[in-house]
Formats: sequence, structure tokens, C-alpha cells
Amino acid sequence: MSKSNLNTLDLSSVFSFKSILLKIIGVSCTVIAIKGFMIPNLFLDGGLLGISILIHEFYHIDVSIPLILLNLPFVYIGYKKFGKNFAAHTFLSLIFLGLFLSLLPVPTVTQDHFLVAVFGGVFVGLGIGLIIRGGGVIDGLEIIAAYTNTRFGISTTEIIMAINTTIFLIIAFFLGLEKAMYSIITFFTALKISDYVVDGFEKLISLTIISPNDQVIKELIVNQFNKPITIYKGERGNLPGSYDIKHDCEVIVTVVTRLEVHKMRKAIAKADPKAFMFIQNIKEVDGGVISRKSGH
Repeated sequence: MSKSNLNTLDLSSVFSFKSILLKIIGVSCTVIAIKGFMIPNLFLDGGLLGISILIHEFYHIDVSIPLILLNLPFVYIGYKKFGKNFAAHTFLSLIFLGLFLSLLPVPTVTQDHFLVAVFGGVFVGLGIGLIIRGGGVIDGLEIIAAYTNTRFGISTTEIIMAINTTIFLIIAFFLGLEKAMYSIITFFTALKISDYVVDGFEKLISLTIISPNDQVIKELIVNQFNKPITIYKGERGNLPGSYDIKHDCEVIVTVVTRLEVHKMRKAIAKADPKAFMFIQNIKEVDGGVISRKSGH
């Protein structure tokens, strides 16, 4: 990211209808999780949300106060590392979160521990994912993870898991092992749901095909499915019992969404029942036709 982009504040983006709507829905889901599931049952999530609930329980102050105060330093870090737009989106998300926590009445939904762990995580994950889709974050640990991911190439999930493992050990020490285990369920549920909301149906998958009828497969992918392809030169054969028998071939690689991959596999299998295919999940895509179309 260039220095000029870091220093540019695009208010039309920060206050766009879509961005505001996603933040409001996301914050509402988070508040439902906190006030309807977690606080009444003394359940915690990871990150600064879990720490804020601990402070709320120990000192009986409004959970919005530690949650916002703990996040403010990370807003500044986000501003320094990712620019004014990122900081503005995050600060606005925190303002919404503080207001909704103070003003939105939410009754206790259930006291069943398993339901609290699962559905508390579902609502937290929905909230976090929608806020990220709206351009902001509501947990400063995500900023540290995103920065470390950019700087060192360690996955964001691995970083957040390492930090939260420490938090859960603290929960186990002060509140007991059972609370810690239920909190871990809440965290992992929230993590999976937020990943799905952020990636959504746009999650990209790499499909690799090796076929003796490679020309038919290439035409099928490009002309019928309107997808770009990459071709590698390879060899077929080298099988047990006939190691010396081999043939030149073209290895076809394309990138599709999770909704497209099943339909494409069926079409390829129909065109060539002997085609060999394998699928790989993709975490990130940069550049190229796929990146421009998907917005990644």
C-alpha cells in the first residue's frame, strides 16, 4: 500500500450506505451475543471481547467501557499501519458497538450451556464477519494479526489462535476449566462463522485437471464457463507396473468459486470420464483476471 493511499481518507467509502448497514447489522449481532448469551451465563469469547467481559464480571462496570478503551490503541496502530480509511471504519464500528451495548435491550435468550456456547459463537461470528465486510474490525487483536500476517506471512488464524490460547488458560485459572472449554467452543464457532461470512460464496477454489482430451476440457472451461485457465506442460503415465510408459500432456488449472466447482466437475466428468481432477482451497488471490473479477 502506497504512502499516499495510507494518508487519504475517503469519507464516501466510510459513510456509504452499504458500509453503514453492514456495520449496524454486525454490531447488532455482536450485542445479541454479548447481552443475550454470554454475560448472563458468564461465557467468554477470545480476544479483547473476552477480556472486556472478564473486567465487567470482576469490577461490575459496563462492558462497553473496557471494550472501547482496550481497542483505542489498536485503532491508532491500524491508522499507522493500514491508513486513515481503515482507522475510520474501525473507529466508527466501535462507536456503534458502544452505543448499541448501552442502549439496545436484549433479554437472556437461554441458560443451556451448550446452546450458549454454540449460538453465542454464531452471533459473534456473524457480527465480526459483517463488520469486516463493512470495512472495520471490533477486536484489536485482529489488527495485530493482520499486521503480522502482512509483515511475516504467518496466517491470521494461527496468530489469533495463539493469542487466544493464552486467554483461555487465564479463564481456566480464574473461572474454572468448564467455563474455559465452553468458551473455546464459542471462539471456534465464531471463527468459522466469521470466516464464512467474510469469504462467503466468493471463496475461491483451485481446480486442476489432467486429461488426454485436454483440448476439449480447455474449450469447455473457457467457452462454456467463461473462466480463464493456466496451462502447465507435464507427463501422464509412470504407473506401477508400467513405469516406462508415459505421454506428454497439458495440466489445466483454473480458479472458481465454491458454487461453481461442483457444476464444473460434473461437466468435465461428462466430457471425459477418465479425466483426473483435484481441488485445493485458496486463502488469498492477488492480481490477474480472477482477482479483478472477485474483488480480492
